[in-house]
Amino acid sequence: MRQMHEPDEIMPEFYAPLENWTVTQGRDIYFTCTVNNLGKYKVAWIKSDSKAILAIHTNLIAHNHRLTVTHNGHNTWKLHVFNVQKNDTGSYMCQINTQPMILQTGYLDVRIPPNILDEADIEGPGSAAMEGGTIRLRCRSTGKPEPKVHWKRKDNRHIVIRSDGAREKQESATVKGDTLELSNVHRTDMGKYLCIAKNNVPPTVSKEFNVQIHFHPMIKVTNQLVAAPIGSNVHIQCYVETSPKAMHSWAKIDGGDLMPNTKYKMSETPINEYSLQMNLTITSLEPKDFGGYLCIAKNALGKAEGSIRLQELHLPSAPTTSEAPPPEPEEDGDEESGGADEENLVPVEGEPTADDDNQSLDDQQRQHEQQKYPSESTKKPPQTAHGGGSGNGGSGGGGVRHHDNKQRHGSGKGSGSECLARWLLVLTAVVVVTLFRSPAVSRW
Repeated sequence: MRQMHEPDEIMPEFYAPLENWTVTQGRDIYFTCTVNNLGKYKVAWIKSDSKAILAIHTNLIAHNHRLTVTHNGHNTWKLHVFNVQKNDTGSYMCQINTQPMILQTGYLDVRIPPNILDEADIEGPGSAAMEGGTIRLRCRSTGKPEPKVHWKRKDNRHIVIRSDGAREKQESATVKGDTLELSNVHRTDMGKYLCIAKNNVPPTVSKEFNVQIHFHPMIKVTNQLVAAPIGSNVHIQCYVETSPKAMHSWAKIDGGDLMPNTKYKMSETPINEYSLQMNLTITSLEPKDFGGYLCIAKNALGKAEGSIRLQELHLPSAPTTSEAPPPEPEEDGDEESGGADEENLVPVEGEPTADDDNQSLDDQQRQHEQQKYPSESTKKPPQTAHGGGSGNGGSGGGGVRHHDNKQRHGSGKGSGSECLARWLLVLTAVVVVTLFRSPAVSRW
């Protein structure tokens, strides 16, 4: 039998519509149902898609700890949903049990941030291959709305997509799609790749994939000949490319492996995912240190060596120069001093000299001739001796001798021969005079 309301009965009515919610998973929401003139009727909460009764009045029917119902004691009822989840999405009804029933509906839309599935769910050959092979990466994600996926390199280098036997390639900062395929891979493709999923519901998520390209070790030596002097420290280097990781060592040719110690200092400087620089410092070089050295890289795929020749550098010796004593200051006329100073001395009056001796002999001879032949002596006055008289070329007795002794007498070494020549002239004059005055001549 249908329940009928009284003709004059005031029927319940909704004061305001229910809210519509769009929230991110994990948030809290509530629906508010305000009813005027409820009277003897009841308010119930129902999930529309499942037709499940959640609560009647203030009594919770559903066994869900995330749901509660509240009443303000007047005309307002609230349904609270805490920590909303994906399955909470749908329509919610506030219903009054009148005949016919009256109701209003609110909608809850739960947005779910993107999520990338575990690596175990990835399909394909994996993230490692030999150089020249193929790598396929797949990144599956979930979320609401459905996420969009793209790829990029973690170091921001471009992704290289090769096709047609590697003769054609395309480079791009990002690649769209949940699958990334790298064909004919090269060692430069090695590194970390990021799969990024987003659907405008924060936060955006990403996952890292480490791509490994395997190849035979390779060594490059830029300076194959190094020269250094004895006693110095020398630094030699090798550039190594290898994947997977290799064992690195140094050896001396025909001398065995080298071990790090105070004599040999070894280090490695990483450059990128597959290359590094091997460093060897040899301290306090000795003659036995010169020769050939090997840098060695060995992994599961093979072995590589690089050779360096170390030879002695002969430095030029510094010239040894003795400092000459500083020259003594020269005064004007120094060229006329020195060895000829003795010739330029002014004779002291009364002091006998070689010239004076010559002059005395000449005077004695002339005096003898004048006494013997007075008439001839008056006709022929005696010659003036060096330094005597007052002629044009000389000065009075005791005067200064001629300034340019070198012109008169030559060098100091020739004074002895000059004196002898004067003696000969005197003797010749005496002989001539004697012969001229002899009786035989008179008879002529």
